[in-house]
Amino acid sequence: MAPARCCVPGERLCSLEDCTPGYGTYCKHGYIFASLSGYMVKKSDNGLLPVVSVMRETESLLLPDVGAVVTCKVMSINSRFAKVQIMYIGSTPLINTFRGTIRKEDIRATEKDKVEMYKSFRPGDIVVAKVISLGDVQSNYLLTTAENELGVVVAHSEAGVAMVPISWCEMQCPRTHIKEQRKVARVQPEFLQT
Repeated sequence: MAPARCCVPGERLCSLEDCTPGYGTYCKHGYIFASLSGYMVKKSDNGLLPVVSVMRETESLLLPDVGAVVTCKVMSINSRFAKVQIMYIGSTPLINTFRGTIRKEDIRATEKDKVEMYKSFRPGDIVVAKVISLGDVQSNYLLTTAENELGVVVAHSEAGVAMVPISWCEMQCPRTHIKEQRKVARVQPEFLQT
């Protein structure tokens, strides 16, 4: 068994002429690629071509999957997208954070052409989103907030106070009473703290 090396989804591992694909891999254009994040392992049996697989460090290591609801923190924004760090999958905290992107067209389900990034998110906001694509080696997970239950759940005003949602598109600072625009999530009753 050869020593393991780290790999990410979409990374080219080797040629089909050199190895046989195993768990956590797929074939394309004569090469074997990783379909999981983990460690590449080559195993040789009885002189046949070695089997290349991708194994996770532990089975408890969670990875965002398409359709998963995630909680993330907005790190930066520009006119086209917001960069985020994924911190939770469902209610389970992640050991390692993952990078994600929320594109302008994935913020709302309607009136997509009227969306302005700065009126939807700000750096530091905590957002509940859904994974729509896993991305690849060069790109991040693509996320959407185009459902009523998805969007900003925690935001702080310029005064440093946690703001209170007052509509689907506004939050208000309880200290200064200044309103700021956000793509606000409709929080489900089971997530409300009593």
